[in-house]
Amino acid sequence: MQIQELTISVLTANEPDEKTNAAQYMADCWKSGKVGFSNASQLQIPLQPGRPSKPDLVPPAKVMRRRLGSIQGRQSLLHAIAHIEFNAINLAADLLARFSNNQQISDKLRETFISDWVKVCADEARHFKMISERLSDLGSYYGAFPAHNGLWEAALSTENELIARLVIAPMVLEARGLDVTPGMIEKFMSVDDAKSADILNIIYEEEIPHVATGTRWFLHICEQKNLPPKETIKLLVQNHYKGTLKPPFNHEARALAGLPSEFYQL
Repeated sequence: MQIQELTISVLTANEPDEKTNAAQYMADCWKSGKVGFSNASQLQIPLQPGRPSKPDLVPPAKVMRRRLGSIQGRQSLLHAIAHIEFNAINLAADLLARFSNNQQISDKLRETFISDWVKVCADEARHFKMISERLSDLGSYYGAFPAHNGLWEAALSTENELIARLVIAPMVLEARGLDVTPGMIEKFMSVDDAKSADILNIIYEEEIPHVATGTRWFLHICEQKNLPPKETIKLLVQNHYKGTLKPPFNHEARALAGLPSEFYQL
């Protein structure tokens, strides 16, 4: 069995438990040496990953505003985070499926590349489970609120270009999570929800290495192709990202992830 086959299993799983279990199984198999990778994989990679019938996907403007003073507000914010983590599982699996045999990764580092993204995928699955369990504690569940599909749209826009995927997913979208999560932690603490705050703090600390992983492999490709990093980021953001990179930025966390300010203050 090849790693690409297991990534397809993650991508095509519809139900949350099925998807998180598939991600953990993939990680366990890779760590144990039970699977290898194919340099010529011909597997069909879905453009849309499996997902449950709920949540309903709506435009971002129609997603409920989240006021944490009410239990529904906390449920809604945690639901939004769960949706991000659910999509992050798919993004990591999709990156492995599409790019594990990419020629821009040097052969001597290919197993390290795969190991890095297998770990990211398993981490995202664990994050989703933590948030999902907390939603259950609060009397809700993943699928109870509408959500938007912006994160997966980033995957579609970068499906054919590894360096673009690395910039848009970890270096832009996940890095934005580093900017906003400390504020969310403070909000949960302000309404005496220390349990939710603790979960977000775990996710926050583990997302820093995820951004660092994306940055490290972006710089590897820049070195392989003799590309100037700052100018390359600017071009890829212009071509593949609908929004703009706006402050406030968490400079400390971004620096820990290997992102100098010149990479995002464009």
